Amino acid sequence: MIVFGPLLVIAGIGFFCWLLFTLAVFALPFYAGFIVAGWAFHTGAGVLGGAIIGVVTAGATFGVGQLTLAFAPWTWLRFAIVFLYTAPAAIAGYYATQGIAQLAMSSPTWQTTFSIVGCIAVGSTAFIRIFGANAPALGAKSIARA
Repeated sequence: MIVFGPLLVIAGIGFFCWLLFTLAVFALPFYAGFIVAGWAFHTGAGVLGGAIIGVVTAGATFGVGQLTLAFAPWTWLRFAIVFLYTAPAAIAGYYATQGIAQLAMSSPTWQTTFSIVGCIAVGSTAFIRIFGANAPALGAKSIARA
C-alpha cells in the first residue's frame, strides 16, 4: 500500500501538468469571460445571466482571435496576435508553478527559478499550439513535399 502513494502523487502531478499545458491556450478567453461575467453579475444580471454572458464573451474572444489569426496577411500581425494570447498563458504558468514550488521547497530563490522555468515552458507550449494550429500552408516547393 505504501508503494501506491508516491505513484498516485506522480500520476496526479502529471495529470495537472497535462491539464495546465492543454488549457493554457484558453487563458485570455477565460479571463475575458470571467471579468465580463463578474461585471454582469454586479450590474444586476444575476448568477445565470452573468454565467451566460461570460461564456458568450469567452467564446467570442476565442473565435475572434482565431479568425483574426487565420486571415492576418502579415507575419508580424500574426505574431502580435499570438503574443496577445500567449502572454496570459505564460503568466498563468508562472503562478501555477509558483504555487507548486511553494509547497515543495522553502528557498525563495529556487521557487522563483522553477517559476520562471514553468513560465517559459507553458508560454512556449501555448505559443506552439496557437501559432502551429494556424500556420500558413506551405507551397508546392517545400522541403517536406520534395
